[in-house]
Amino acid sequence: MEKQNNSEGKEKPRKTGLARLLELGARKKALVVCSCALAVASVAVSFTPFIAVYFIIRELVANFSDLTALNTVYLVRLGWYAAGGAVGAILLNFFALMCSHVAAFTTQYELKLEFTGHIASLPLGFHSAHSTGKLRKIVDENIEKLESFVAHNLPDLAGSFAMPILTLVILFVFDWRLGLACFVPVLIAYLIQMAAMGAGAGKVFIEQYQTALEEMNNASVEYIRGISVVKAFNQTIFSFRKFHETIQNYGRFVKNYTISFEKHMATFMIMINHVYVFLLPVIILLAGGATDYPRFALAALFYIIFSFSLSTPFTKLMYVAQIGNQVADGIGRMDKILNIQPLPETTTPKTVTSYSVSFENVAFTYNDEGEAAALAGVSFTARQGEVTALVGPSGSGKSTIAHLIPRFYDVAEGAIKIGGVDVRDMASDYLMSIVGFVFQDVFLFKQSIMDNLLIGNPGASRDEAIAAAQAAQCHEFIPQLPQGYDTIIGAKNVHLSGGERQRIVIARAILKNAPILALDEATAFADPENEQKIQRALSELMKNKTVVIIAHRLSTVRGADKILVIDKGKIVEEGRHDTLAAAGGRYSRMWAQYTESIDWTLGKKEAADVRA
Repeated sequence: MEKQNNSEGKEKPRKTGLARLLELGARKKALVVCSCALAVASVAVSFTPFIAVYFIIRELVANFSDLTALNTVYLVRLGWYAAGGAVGAILLNFFALMCSHVAAFTTQYELKLEFTGHIASLPLGFHSAHSTGKLRKIVDENIEKLESFVAHNLPDLAGSFAMPILTLVILFVFDWRLGLACFVPVLIAYLIQMAAMGAGAGKVFIEQYQTALEEMNNASVEYIRGISVVKAFNQTIFSFRKFHETIQNYGRFVKNYTISFEKHMATFMIMINHVYVFLLPVIILLAGGATDYPRFALAALFYIIFSFSLSTPFTKLMYVAQIGNQVADGIGRMDKILNIQPLPETTTPKTVTSYSVSFENVAFTYNDEGEAAALAGVSFTARQGEVTALVGPSGSGKSTIAHLIPRFYDVAEGAIKIGGVDVRDMASDYLMSIVGFVFQDVFLFKQSIMDNLLIGNPGASRDEAIAAAQAAQCHEFIPQLPQGYDTIIGAKNVHLSGGERQRIVIARAILKNAPILALDEATAFADPENEQKIQRALSELMKNKTVVIIAHRLSTVRGADKILVIDKGKIVEEGRHDTLAAAGGRYSRMWAQYTESIDWTLGKKEAADVRA
């Protein structure tokens, strides 16, 4: 088999953490760079009022004894500088956010398309192993947080790094001693904060926090899906143990972490918001030795006023870093999915003219980490135009065989061939076009019945779809619905029974008209009336096709051309019903148990016990 060489031109490993966030943000590099530059300019301009106020006070102090000597033109100019700096900072920040939002929304749009397109390219086996709650959280929350990061936090990050640098420059320009007195408490506050987080502790917390959120999200989706069962048994949320436990675990985890961080955070906030407490003693100590007292007093007043503004840049830097870590972890979870490669595609795809399905010494394991093989040494041929039935206990490997035919997974050993061609030598789209499915788990989109039918064959006409519905015994109830075939499934006062929904799925498969059909017995939970109608629909669907059917009721496979008895991933018996039933083997015992269960009736004693 000639396969695409995935090792050649191997992609470099994805970046992680903040580097990955910056990489994603740089998809719209011009806008992001412009946004960050404007944010830094906004921060720089925002210091103008403080500097202007300093020079205004200096002018007033210098001419305190003779106010008529004040340079009013100079003072007015400084006033305009202060006002202009405040307005300019706001406008620059506004334009920075405009650029970042355009970049964020575009990046979010592209990333959601990329992620959903990627999971759509993955085999159905991936979706069986990954919960919808986990994938929904990535699309709805993790990528949404990236949009918020690029739109708000990225320019804030640029500004937050620039502001402390500019702040420190200003602190040491006018009087380095007072500047040092302001800087020391800020430095101590950050050392306390870093000690509280510990080496790598912050990252571990973010990972645990995201995992707890993910588990709670998965449990909530499962709970909502099972709400009908909860209500039917008159239970409450507390009886749904898994959901309740995930909420409790999440709350306990966040509470314990918050309490453990309480003293450090309080110390940090007190120090960063009360720098003047450290500044005043230094001013008092230095005042006695000042040679130019007016100039020293002016500098002291400036530093006292400026100290109140120090908390904003340094607190923002802390929060931006924390939010960045959360977003980075969420994007890391998205990248884990993006790193999962689709099944390799052949570079020379083949087609077939016949549709017999052959398993040749097939072995398969769902998990490579020491898990028992789901299939081992399975070999058989399902011939075109015949029905091959798979029977056996739960977990024996029946569904695995059905899932391997359309290549939901790749086999570990051996080969699966259709018409003599390995399924790995066919294009995925082509393979899916020649294999149809009808499983017990019925899923219909909240669209019109006609739209649901056309999913089987989007190019089919309306008349062809109606013909398929007639063949599937659907036409007797669809015209009775409010808008007939245009009725929206799930709309107000539109309710379909399980049997009706199953027949719509069968009609969809009839419209697809794939030459190979995998059936996970569709009548297993149908009532007798619906079972008869579904059987008629299936008879129409199965004409002249290669049919592999997973049987739960042995009565439905008595007429099968071949019956395979599966146990522990191996074929233990093979043949027609009459031969197997008379052989005294595994199938014979299964048939005896089945017929005994049909003949079983509730006697008087048992009935009395039930009534009691």
